Amino acid sequence: MKRTSKQWLRNPDLYAGYAFIFPWLLGLFVFSLFPIFFSLYLSFTDYDILSAPQWIGFENFKEMFTDDPRFVKSVKVTLLYVAVSVPLRLCFALAVAALLNMKIKGARALRSLYYLPTLMGGSVAVIVMWGQLFGINGAFNSFMRSIFGIEISISWITDPSTALGSLIALSVWQFGSAMLIFLAGLKQIPASLLEAALVDGASAAYRFRRITLPLLSPVIFFNLVMGIIGGFKVFSEGMILTGGGPHDQTLFYVIYLYENSFRFLHMGYGSAMAWVLLLAVSILTALVFRSSSLWVHYESKGERGA
Repeated sequence: MKRTSKQWLRNPDLYAGYAFIFPWLLGLFVFSLFPIFFSLYLSFTDYDILSAPQWIGFENFKEMFTDDPRFVKSVKVTLLYVAVSVPLRLCFALAVAALLNMKIKGARALRSLYYLPTLMGGSVAVIVMWGQLFGINGAFNSFMRSIFGIEISISWITDPSTALGSLIALSVWQFGSAMLIFLAGLKQIPASLLEAALVDGASAAYRFRRITLPLLSPVIFFNLVMGIIGGFKVFSEGMILTGGGPHDQTLFYVIYLYENSFRFLHMGYGSAMAWVLLLAVSILTALVFRSSSLWVHYESKGERGA
């Protein structure tokens, strides 16, 4: 029997359900949706937080792409960081996952040990420790001097030629999450397929390239998308270790966005940068999804493509 609209309104369970989800709805609208759409409005204004916004149309976007060399620099630095750190992190995580997937003694302890950098890697203390490790008198220079006899008199964090590479190394070091996901994917590959290939005389490299990688492609796809999104959002490492320096060599996009919004009080310009970042990451992610039909294999469907 169907209930009328009045009967639904008299249902106490209905109100109880809305009462339970009200805090979540309040947080969604007040702390998520409203700031998002308000920032879209601010992107078309000249706003310094201290006075009322003044509508200027597309001037922020025009200045961004035609008259702001630091914006161009931040884009180049961020693209280079993503292009280098994401593939290195995925390759390193996959290599470690493949090793840990072997039947070796103490594998569980090793998995926990390899995941530890990811648990600690986002903290300020570890970022500061990384700066000390690669400082001019840090452990890395001392290690190279004592073991290999190589005298290194530079700070890898503050030298313009190595600063970005040091931050890329920090990103690769935090490979634990991707490694665990790869390891879970490797566990799902049927052992019978690998055993059949082994019986047919296939080498380990051939089995990995023609069996493991195709069956692992959905996991690679997931880690790739998450890595790209995370790479474009990098902030804490550069802000704490280098502040965007030296000479803007580590001026990540989000650092420059932060500087415009909260240091120079150009909140309208910062909002415009935020929306450009959102659109750029959305387009790049959409392109990755579109390309997945060429290289991602879903065994259950017996076909490629997302």
